[in-house]
Amino acid sequence: GLGYLMLLAFAVLCVCGAGFWALEPRVQTLGDGLWLAFTTAATVGYGDIVPSTPASKIFSVFVVLLGYAVLSLVTAAIAAMWVE
Repeated sequence: GLGYLMLLAFAVLCVCGAGFWALEPRVQTLGDGLWLAFTTAATVGYGDIVPSTPASKIFSVFVVLLGYAVLSLVTAAIAAMWVE
């Protein structure tokens, strides 16, 4: 259901945030890592924090692909609830 998908999306964003916190020197706190993971996964990209190392740039590609998939599943589940 929707609850499990929301939990999955939250877990994915938390793991991605921790990954950015570990890989990106400009990310000072876990909160900054979570912010970068969310803006990257949602493909918003405000530009306030950007990946600067090759490792974090490669990681951001996977965050976009994984985040896009998970957030699409959540959106589809919400749309399915409205259609029913």
